[in-house]
Amino acid sequence: MLDIGRFNSLTVLETGTHGAILDGGDAGRLLLSLQQCPRGLAPGDELDVFIFLDAEGDPVPTTRRPAAELGQVAWLEVVNVTDIGAFVDWGVSKDLFIPFAEQQHPLSIGRHTLVKVYRDNQGRLAGSTRIDHWIKDEAVGLKQGEKVSLMIADRTELGFKAIINHEFWGLLYSNELYKRIRKGEQIDGYIARIREDGKVDLTLNQPGFSKDKIGGVSNDILAALEAGGGFLALTDKSPPREIYATFQVSKKVFKQAVGALYKQRRISLESTGIRLVER
Repeated sequence: MLDIGRFNSLTVLETGTHGAILDGGDAGRLLLSLQQCPRGLAPGDELDVFIFLDAEGDPVPTTRRPAAELGQVAWLEVVNVTDIGAFVDWGVSKDLFIPFAEQQHPLSIGRHTLVKVYRDNQGRLAGSTRIDHWIKDEAVGLKQGEKVSLMIADRTELGFKAIINHEFWGLLYSNELYKRIRKGEQIDGYIARIREDGKVDLTLNQPGFSKDKIGGVSNDILAALEAGGGFLALTDKSPPREIYATFQVSKKVFKQAVGALYKQRRISLESTGIRLVER
């Protein structure tokens, strides 16, 4: 049975001037257009295709990768608004429909919004901007230190809400961010802490930064000091973004490397920066 809204591995039955015929099982023979057929495709080959439904509700295969599969969230552009709802471009030939009932706020053409892909009670693929209805506050099955996929959502007083693995809410604290992030951006992050109430604190810092990596950052700091005549205008009070712009590491890692150099008596710490100790 076809898994609508996701990628399926289908067998090529035949190829011709119009494209390839794929074995859709109970759905019958499915035509993949010639423009989407990989070069050298032959009968008997297995091909991964995304399956969506056309206006008549019939399954359509495509080798194009949509911005989101069934159950996932993506940052999508509104391309049309009608008297029955809105449509967003999600990367396949048929735009994704968002009914008015699933719109958190009225949508307008040209704007982007976070959209959750779901199947309605008639089995059709649709989108929802009512993200809170789909994403859980309490995380299940996650572990502290685990690497996860994050979709950045709204900004709050404390930081940014982020969707973890398309399933759970988490929070990135502003005072721990070392680079600029924006709503709709998809980035990797880590589970910093799972609270007693099941809510998740997130971090962009990889846990357990190794001594070898700290040593590499220390060497970068020494090189910057030598290039700058023995002085570097960064301290442990410098904004995280300034540190990241210089060394592409978080403030926490920078402070660990500076601490290691200070213990080795390679540097001295001043109110306005770091000075190389002559040896």
